[in-house]
Amino acid sequence: MPLHVHRKGQLILALHGAVTCTTGNEIWIVPPNCGVWIPGGVPHSARATANARLNYLFVEPDAANLPECSCTLSISPMIREMVERLAEERADYHPDSHAARIARVLLDELAEMPRERFNLPISSHPKIRAIADALTAEPSDRRTLSDWAKRLAMSDRSLARLLIRETGLTFGRWRQQLHLVVALRELASGEAVQNVAAELGYESVNAFITMFKKALGSTPAQYFAQRHAPTKVGADEQKRV
Repeated sequence: MPLHVHRKGQLILALHGAVTCTTGNEIWIVPPNCGVWIPGGVPHSARATANARLNYLFVEPDAANLPECSCTLSISPMIREMVERLAEERADYHPDSHAARIARVLLDELAEMPRERFNLPISSHPKIRAIADALTAEPSDRRTLSDWAKRLAMSDRSLARLLIRETGLTFGRWRQQLHLVVALRELASGEAVQNVAAELGYESVNAFITMFKKALGSTPAQYFAQRHAPTKVGADEQKRV
């Protein structure tokens, strides 16, 4: 979906596969059983994996106590089932109907869901955008902060300060977050863990799994198993962990 905007707020819920959304200066990844919340009036674009199955929930402005900024939310099994149930209803259901009561409980529950850190801050600053575009196109690029500073005709210290000012992250943390976003998208699409590790430039699958576990608290196989999302990571990890 190209850049567009809605009057209503929108929750994009990934039931299978994943979707990547871009809003302003951030990229959001929506892995299985998560959702990205986009408030009304926020321009955004979306790109789904080939195996994705998505549900969209549109919410009237001020109908619920939902975040004022875009974010990724954990989605409980109950919320997932209620969204599925509402998808069977007409969009113009009566305010006193059974569907309306489901929607009210759903929105109350959605407002309680914790936020996930599945976003990559980017920037409109031309030098930061140049790094972001290059690493997004080639995430295995292992050039250091010093290498990028030379390419951009800056000192190491000036580039480091600029990155923190524009993204809130150091170069190392920013690139790791990029790798995490790419990894979640590719694994959710069914890509094998060793292929994802190679795409991101890791010297070994174990090194990639260590990064993933440090960031999310579980290995890729455990992470997707907890979300009941089939992937091709289980057998690969069993050989190496």
